[in-house]
Order: sequence, then structure tokens, then C-alpha cells
Amino acid sequence: MKPLIILLSSLLFLAGCKNSKNGADAYGNFEVTEVIVSAETSGRILQCDIKEGSEIDKGDLIALIDTTLYHLQKAEIDAGIASIITRISSINAQNAILEQQIENLQVNIKRIENMLKDDAASRKQYDDLTGQAEVLRKQIAANNTQKASIQAEIAVYNTRKATASEQITRCMVKSPLTGTVIQKYSEAGEMTTAGRPLAKIADMRVMKLKVYVSGAQLGKIKTGQECSVRIDDGEKGFRNFKGMVSHVAEKAEFTPKIIQTKEERVALVYAVTVEVPNDGTLKSGMPGEVIF
Repeated sequence: MKPLIILLSSLLFLAGCKNSKNGADAYGNFEVTEVIVSAETSGRILQCDIKEGSEIDKGDLIALIDTTLYHLQKAEIDAGIASIITRISSINAQNAILEQQIENLQVNIKRIENMLKDDAASRKQYDDLTGQAEVLRKQIAANNTQKASIQAEIAVYNTRKATASEQITRCMVKSPLTGTVIQKYSEAGEMTTAGRPLAKIADMRVMKLKVYVSGAQLGKIKTGQECSVRIDDGEKGFRNFKGMVSHVAEKAEFTPKIIQTKEERVALVYAVTVEVPNDGTLKSGMPGEVIF
């Protein structure tokens, strides 16, 4: 009987050592950064060729919304600018004529000045000519003021044109990141409005495993530390990955409600985020374990 008890005790001891060796330091679920891409303008969706589960690069087209209205607005603005430029050309031609008239008057004024020295002309003739030249100069100044006003109109048109161009750019909805299309909310031919979601994209290349550790464990964990992460692989096996601690909470919190037992939920723990390169195996929401 005594040898049997010793044998059972040895087996239990070895089993305990094995469980200790295979035990994880913390448990949690994998998370991923998800971005919901929404329409920025209203209109009919002309193109939306993305597929759920497909890879997409930053800047790739997600959807194209009808731009006809904005192109018509730009054409109308261009016509308005062309009309204004014609008015400026007309004013420039008028100023050229006025400047030629002033030049001709200056010749006559010079001649009258010489004649005045010989008393061959009257002072009135001189004053009339200089007065005419001054009037022409004031007309040129008035025309230039009108040109400045027209230039301001062109600036307003250019602003409106830039707004229309920006609206056209926003009709081409592009991916803000490289990742995987998780969900597709709209199809070509549907009407959309500004702010309506079109697709959900997630960067699955690096997964985040959020776990919770006790204060006693916190001393051996620091940001940038490498660790081992594992997931279930079959009924009894594990698949291991290399991870790195990217964040350690500065403040303790109560254990989240996802923990099963009431006793564990009242304990104070610290959240730790571990980044794990994904080879395509890891999925959002999948449970994982960490060994620090």
C-alpha cells in the first residue's frame, strides 16, 4: 500500500510541474485597429469594387460617387472667369488709348511752353491742355480701380472652383490605410449621403493582444519587452508566436466583466497590450495567452 501512495504522489508532483511549466502568465483576446470609411459627399455610387476579405493598400479606390454636378459647376465657373478676363482686356485697351492721348497732349504742352516764352501763346491754352491731360490720367486711375474690383471677382470665382475641385476629389473615396476589408456596407448603384459608412478596414498585419496582470506580475513587465504568445492548436497543443509589449497601463482597474468568476472581477489588475506579427492565422476576438 505504501509503495502505491508514493507512486501516486510522484505522478501528482510531475503533473503539477508540467502544468506549471505550460501555464501562461496572462490571458486575453486579440484586437485589431478598425477604421470605418465613410462617404464625404452625397450622390449615386458609380463604382465600388472592393470585396470583403480582400487586401487593400493605402490610397486604393474604395468607391466613386457621381461627380457630374461638380464638373458642371466648374464649367460654369470657368465661363464666368473667361467673361471677366474679357472685361479686363477691354479696360487695358481703353487705358492704352488714354495713355496715347496723354502722350500727344504732352507734345502740345511742350510746344505751348516754348511759345509762352516768346509770348506767342496764351496762358489759357497751356491750362486747357494740362487740364485735359489730368482728366485723362484720372480716367486711367478710375479704370485701374475697376480692374482691381474685377480681380477680386476672379479671386471669388477661383475659390468656388477650388471648392468644386475638392468636392470632386472627395467623391473618390480612398483607403486611409493598408489592410483587409472586413465589411462592405454599400454597392454600386446605391445612393449615399455624407457620413454614411461604405466599408470597414482593419490592419491585420500586427494584432494586439490585450491582457490583464496583477500587481505582483507588473514588476517583470516593461514596454518594449519581448514575450511569447500562444493560441490553441488542436485539442491539447499550442501554436507559438513572438510578441512585444507595446503598452502597460499606469493605473490599476477592476478586472473586466469578461472574467468569469465574481471573485476575480473584484481584483485590481493592470492592462497590458502585446503586439504580435500576424501570419494570417490570428483573427480579431481570438483568445490568446502570454508568457512573459
